[in-house]
Amino acid sequence: QVQLVESGGGLVQPGGSLSLSCAASGPIFSINVMGWYRQAPGKERELVARIFSDGTTNYADSVKGRFTISRDNASPTMTLQMNSLKPEDTALYYCQAHLYATGTWRDYWGQGTQVTVSS
Repeated sequence: QVQLVESGGGLVQPGGSLSLSCAASGPIFSINVMGWYRQAPGKERELVARIFSDGTTNYADSVKGRFTISRDNASPTMTLQMNSLKPEDTALYYCQAHLYATGTWRDYWGQGTQVTVSS
């Protein structure tokens, strides 16, 4: 079965950096887009950044210039480098992928990794 597994979350001080990784495994034939979403307590899940198979990227306005998304199609893995972190970046971060496996295209989600920005 297809699995997305996140790693790299943790506690960091404001202004610090963290790198999140997402590894996809299973009978995957093709991946269109991979992305990072986050959900803070009491708020809706929101898109942070996504990257398409051709390398095109999209970022939420709140993270532009601070976060960088990248992808290794051979693995396949995805990384989110987060710099200049702010307390408002605190959330549960989820990996998402729209991919083709077992005869159909669908979205898959990871379990989430906690990022806490606090002094």
